[in-house]
Amino acid sequence: MTGIDILATGSYTPPLTITNDDLTKCVETNDEWIRTRTGISCRRMTNGEPTWYIGTMAAKAALEKSGTSPDEIDMIIGTTVSGDYHTPSMAAIVGREIGAVGCPAFDISAACSGFVYGMDMAHKYLSCGMKKILIVSAERLSAITNFEDRSSCILFADGAAAAVVAPSDKFFTSYLGCDGMGMRYLYAKKTMRTHPFMDDPVAIEDYTLPDDPYDVLIQDGKEVYKFATKALPNTVLAALEGTGRTVDDIDLIIPHQANIRIIETAAKHLGVGMDKFFTNIDHCGNTSSASIPNALDEAWSKGIVHPGMTICFTGFGAGLTQGAIVMDI
Repeated sequence: MTGIDILATGSYTPPLTITNDDLTKCVETNDEWIRTRTGISCRRMTNGEPTWYIGTMAAKAALEKSGTSPDEIDMIIGTTVSGDYHTPSMAAIVGREIGAVGCPAFDISAACSGFVYGMDMAHKYLSCGMKKILIVSAERLSAITNFEDRSSCILFADGAAAAVVAPSDKFFTSYLGCDGMGMRYLYAKKTMRTHPFMDDPVAIEDYTLPDDPYDVLIQDGKEVYKFATKALPNTVLAALEGTGRTVDDIDLIIPHQANIRIIETAAKHLGVGMDKFFTNIDHCGNTSSASIPNALDEAWSKGIVHPGMTICFTGFGAGLTQGAIVMDI
């Protein structure tokens, strides 16, 4: 085995459509300002559905389309930064809901690169003998969005997508990376309870500010933009290095749907046109780790992705994480 077969994908679209005009109720903005800076016209948000629920709905869709029964799944890999519980994992709850009893299940937190990390991890386990792995990427970013911050609340949205993958002899290559020094540019501090035995608590210096709000995303837009526009082309080239293939051999690139300006700028750095990219950020917004598999599912349903193609997934996000996969479908 050298590669992965994506047997099927599935997605879940939350019921609430939030337009740019709707956001004017929260912050001073307008539709034109948002569209010209992000490429987003509207985004979807949950109406109370937890992250595990939307992940389960996407997982059930992928299982049904692939003709896979829950007892055939050897592992569930969840990707999320917006889980409903400290523990158990989102993947464990999805396993309960779909009836995949007994198989290992866990979450990875790699932010917007989560699906790429998950696919790379699945590749490793499949090469060790597993037959089918379910990857579930689910995000409820509305739960950690600061709707008083105009620079970030216009971007984030909710959604879930899943993929059933199996071993194959097809071409597969990947690259993963992370620069923890850049965590200061995109993060969300978690509220932590103290214990009753603290006496003069130790203050450990980090990159956050004392007055930063907890449990909401904080973003330095300029720094994230600089990182992302370099990370997208660099990860694609790093994944291809030593394979004998070039960017010209890639039929379609499905990037993390962060911001259309980032994708356009990165395309120029990569030396390719936007016709090589598939985007759906205009009606989905930024759904972190769910954005790549969600776009893949949409592209597949529209016949844009089909067997025989070479496609690339590239993600970049908080951490700062980055990664790319190039594979034959």
